Amino acid sequence: MTVLSHPVQPILARTRQQLLPVLSAAIDRLDGPLRHMCGYQLGLLELDGTPTGRLDGKLLRPAFTLLCADATGARTADVLPAAAAVELLHNACLVHDDVMDRDLLRRHRPTVWAHFGIGEAILAGDALIGLAFEVLADREHPAARAALSHLAVTLRQLGQGQERDLRASAETEVSVADCLATFAGKTGSLFGCACRFGALFGPAGAEAERFDRFGTDLGIAFQLADDLLDIWSDTAVTGKPASDLRARRKSAPVVYALAASSELRDIYATDAEFDDATTARVIALIEATGARAWTEGEASARTRAAWGEIDGLALDPAARGELAQLAAAILEAG
Repeated sequence: MTVLSHPVQPILARTRQQLLPVLSAAIDRLDGPLRHMCGYQLGLLELDGTPTGRLDGKLLRPAFTLLCADATGARTADVLPAAAAVELLHNACLVHDDVMDRDLLRRHRPTVWAHFGIGEAILAGDALIGLAFEVLADREHPAARAALSHLAVTLRQLGQGQERDLRASAETEVSVADCLATFAGKTGSLFGCACRFGALFGPAGAEAERFDRFGTDLGIAFQLADDLLDIWSDTAVTGKPASDLRARRKSAPVVYALAASSELRDIYATDAEFDDATTARVIALIEATGARAWTEGEASARTRAAWGEIDGLALDPAARGELAQLAAAILEAG
């Protein structure tokens, strides 16, 4: 797991503390194997079912929910169920993604499907989705109905984004526009939902759409930064990890570069696994096309667009400052 910069650690620690009892109570609605698997996914339970007293994961999305609530004057008690719903839906997607990608590890631990089985993991993901709607529906607040409706929209957008991603891996040609549309669905939509919820449950409810666009653009920028990290992190340039690259995932730099380099297209057309030498050559070809500079520029443009959505709003200065810190940190870490 990438470690975020020190300035945002207090923000994430506060989010973790606030969400722990809410998510623990949500998991306690389940029993038997489903409770075990869902609690394990969230970090509340060990592999053998022993309670940990902690939550795993970065908790970025609920942190944005709570910071947007602070920035707009929403009460924490009103927005906590929405923040929990966002984290539950995020973890449902992770469980299902791990099944589709056949990933064996998540947060340095066996993935749910790898230990419990594929069918069981699919059911655990479904249960987490159900819990997200339950937790949100429990809250008696004027904004709850609108929040539930948008959570359903977000679930649809996540599915569409993931389907685009799966289709892209099988297609020979994928455009930059297709890639960005995939990012908007599979990553941007949940960041947008998280930020929308922060405003929706407070006096700035009328501005919720602007916060949604803010979060969506930040989410796309986050995915672009993550794609850069996979290829050009300190260890990836040695040709060793670059896991997404070795799996031939159509990340943003790869999509951009494939359109410009016939040699790269020829390498991707083969079935041979990327050894260290091939991986190093692929990275060099991608960079030679200007794909790294384009991806960095697009991430910067999306970040500027995000802040443009909420410029001019009367926001709490301290909370806005923390929002800026968290946004900068996720773009640095990818």
